[in-house]
Amino acid sequence: MTYRETLKNCIDELSSVGVPDPESDARLLLEEASGKDYSHLLMSFRDEIPVEVSDKLNDFVSLRKKRIPLQQIIGYTEFMGLKFYVTSDVLCPRQDTEVLVEQVLEKINGGAKVLDLCTGSGCIAISIAKLAGVSVTATDISEKALAVAEKNARENGVSVYFYKGDLYQALPSDEKYDIIVSNPPYIKTDVIETLEPEVKDFEPRIALDGTADGLSFYRRIIAGAGEHLKPNGLIFFEIGYDQGADVSVLLAGSGFSDISVIKDYGGNDRVVTATLKR
Repeated sequence: MTYRETLKNCIDELSSVGVPDPESDARLLLEEASGKDYSHLLMSFRDEIPVEVSDKLNDFVSLRKKRIPLQQIIGYTEFMGLKFYVTSDVLCPRQDTEVLVEQVLEKINGGAKVLDLCTGSGCIAISIAKLAGVSVTATDISEKALAVAEKNARENGVSVYFYKGDLYQALPSDEKYDIIVSNPPYIKTDVIETLEPEVKDFEPRIALDGTADGLSFYRRIIAGAGEHLKPNGLIFFEIGYDQGADVSVLLAGSGFSDISVIKDYGGNDRVVTATLKR
């Protein structure tokens, strides 16, 4: 069987179980199995596919048909132009979250100290440290997630101060930050079961569940922000598409001003930013 025929079969198999983007996933799995990028694959399309490549690809496709996320199958993904390793212990970094990082990078000053809460894979903290060259501290309650984040920091050649604890719990008491950034759990508990299998069945529930109204972590982060932000410090949140107004109200009620809601590239509300005036 040729590479072209194999790719078509993979697309058909993934389509048969409802994988959302079977063409893209089949191509990426073939790239990973063959060790060739797509331009080199195109030149080989009429060639017979080696048995070892075919076997590896079949294993990948079998996993993807179970709706295991593509990123978990190949073990990594790209975010902000950087490579991040992922496991089932962390959320897979998403393109929408790049809007959050971009907003921080627009406002950040040299010498700023940044705190990333609920860091997960570390994609936010590491991207900011790498692209802005500033000091970044990050926390997460999951020891397994922090192990992934620490590996990603090493692989991307940056130093991030990681602490295990619930939000601010493990931080040094005297540390103050110029910026707090977070992509916290924000999905309503009863909505989780309606999500795609890739999310509800294979990503860590602890990183998804924002409790009954989806706002629990925003309340807690905002409540503690005053103790950890420097005067005129900034806060940046990723939010769900319908949470802009609610999170803005929470911020306004806790002394924040200059509140803005920013949309992602799909036109949905994605980021809320504000300043703590003191």
